[in-house]
Amino acid sequence: MTNTPAAAPSLSAFEAMAISMHNNGDTEQAIREATGLSEAELSDLLADQVLGLPRAAADAPAIDVPVVPLAVANEIQELLDWVAAHPAAGVRSRAARITADLSELTDRRESEAAQREAEEKVAKAKAELEKAQEEPRTVKAGTRTTTAAATAPTPIRTGLGSGRTREELAAIRTWACAHGHQVADAGMVRKAVLEAYDAAHQAPVRKAG
Repeated sequence: MTNTPAAAPSLSAFEAMAISMHNNGDTEQAIREATGLSEAELSDLLADQVLGLPRAAADAPAIDVPVVPLAVANEIQELLDWVAAHPAAGVRSRAARITADLSELTDRRESEAAQREAEEKVAKAKAELEKAQEEPRTVKAGTRTTTAAATAPTPIRTGLGSGRTREELAAIRTWACAHGHQVADAGMVRKAVLEAYDAAHQAPVRKAG
């Protein structure tokens, strides 16, 4: 015959059965199904008889677990306040766990937000640095182009674009060869040869009689 611990005189038959089943290792669900006690009633009973904690008065809720208020929605905060003030120790412990989880999530959100902000600052600084490095390269490239244009040799102008016909150019080459000027048989005629030809073939100015 199994000896069961003597229940206190204030315990009902169902409460005494619950204590006995708990001592025998039964689960809380099995105890509630066998005794008809609610979760809050069983939690209160075990806190009183097993843990030695005083039962909470029905009209004076006791808060034995500190709950840190969080910046959450009003409904959630009201729910947490209600749970934290619940007479059942099991329900109050849930409030502590929920509050701890919310605090951890809040810290993680702030940490990730700070990390994102730092990454954005680094990306912005890199973009500004690249822009600052690009400006000297652009100025340097522009300087090289200007210098090259300034130092480029001036091309020698020839008869092309002078408005002379091929027959005139042929006559100029013939005259140039006869007067000691060097000209090619075809192609461009130097400006100096053209000017010498024009000077030699200017019509004399008639004097007024």
